[in-house]
Amino acid sequence: MLLTDKRFHPKNADKLISEERKDTLQPEKMIEYLNVNPDDTVADLGAGPGLFTIPLAKLTEREVYAVDIEPEMLERLNQNAKKENIENITSVVSDLENIQLADASVTRILNSFVIHEVESIDRTIEEIKRILKPGGLLLLMDWEAVETESGPPLKIRIPSEKMESILKEHGFETSLFYPGAEHYAIKAVKE
Repeated sequence: MLLTDKRFHPKNADKLISEERKDTLQPEKMIEYLNVNPDDTVADLGAGPGLFTIPLAKLTEREVYAVDIEPEMLERLNQNAKKENIENITSVVSDLENIQLADASVTRILNSFVIHEVESIDRTIEEIKRILKPGGLLLLMDWEAVETESGPPLKIRIPSEKMESILKEHGFETSLFYPGAEHYAIKAVKE
């Protein structure tokens, strides 16, 4: 399978910020698990058009790095942020296996519904670990490996137990929970 076969196409960006998706995923409620404080620097990895990035930016006075491989997605995010007068978001065009941020540069990371798109999960987790400060918190959310009407094809989904195991192998202290029947979330602390 080609990587591009796994990647969400930017022409469909509006689906990512639809009212239906907001109702299903409840971004404001989900990001509460990140415990973002006004002095936290945050990275939203796979930010897309900003479903989670914009609410995150409202919680901190510091920088929120919106990281996405698609410049078109980040342009949409910037337009959406401008509509809400949000000025603390910095767009970073980057894949998640070579994140264009400095070592230990963020205290909180959100990785929502994109880990199944990367070529190397291990490399991505190492990059997350590299940019996260010691004691920093990752919230990783993705689709459970079950057949559903929405979401990516079942063959590219990563089961929650496997994802938690991978994070533990990379030295994270984890807590797995299920905010909905179709997806899971893992809080992971860098030790």
